[in-house]
Amino acid sequence: MTDVFVALRQRMPGLSKSERHIAEIVMDDPQIVVDSTITQLAERCDTSQASVARFCRAAGFAGYKEFRIAIAAANSREEAARELFRVADAEIDPDDSAADVVAKVAYQEARAIEETARALDLGALDAVVAALRTAPRIDIYGAGSSGLTAADLQLKLHRIGIVAFSWADAHLALTSFALTGPGSVAIGISDSGLTVETNQMLDLARSRGATTVAITNYPDSPLGAAADHVLTTSARESRYRTGAMASRLAQMAVVDFVVVRLLQGDFDRASELLRRTYDAVQEHRLG
Repeated sequence: MTDVFVALRQRMPGLSKSERHIAEIVMDDPQIVVDSTITQLAERCDTSQASVARFCRAAGFAGYKEFRIAIAAANSREEAARELFRVADAEIDPDDSAADVVAKVAYQEARAIEETARALDLGALDAVVAALRTAPRIDIYGAGSSGLTAADLQLKLHRIGIVAFSWADAHLALTSFALTGPGSVAIGISDSGLTVETNQMLDLARSRGATTVAITNYPDSPLGAAADHVLTTSARESRYRTGAMASRLAQMAVVDFVVVRLLQGDFDRASELLRRTYDAVQEHRLG
């Protein structure tokens, strides 16, 4: 089950202006939901009870009661996790100490992996794995930090004997479509699901008959809509960050889920290939 706070962020682009206003207030102070009736929350948000009810449905809940319970449960999990990492607040501040920064970054990244694992569609995971096992060609597209994830997936597939191509340059990626066809698999990786080049590549691959896969934090994004299968990450980035942090770790976790499931399906052969590729570089290690 997706964490309610992650779900709200994922659904934010599709919410109306009034619904986004409610979502922003709730995410800024979740305890207000736990402490408030629907009437009180409507007053706090300067809106009507009907608007709050519509917001709850837009967020994926039957009504305010279910939404309130989900917020309370998520709050409890957050408190337990913060206690484990000894952080009072997940947001990184400019005047935090080194110890504070380390604890908060560790907390954010651990939570991203935990929430991604909890919310992942296992049926979609196995459908992707099945498609990869029989694909005559696999192309992986990603730009920026998502390009690093694409390269990581390509390398891990290589080590278990699956030939794949990772494309970060849009012009070079265009050449891949001359060889793409039915049965091929095209994987687009983008945290936002809005990266222009990655969307274009997945659309082109789909037009050629390839099975399309999206790895994204926003399943309702254009990238998610263009994919036959969506593997959703559940990452919440700090406002004070340099590039992708939690989102990168969540993407890498999804890559590992896919690769390990592939390995399971041909365990003896894949294990032997892993051993051989490991041994191949041993003479280049010091000592």
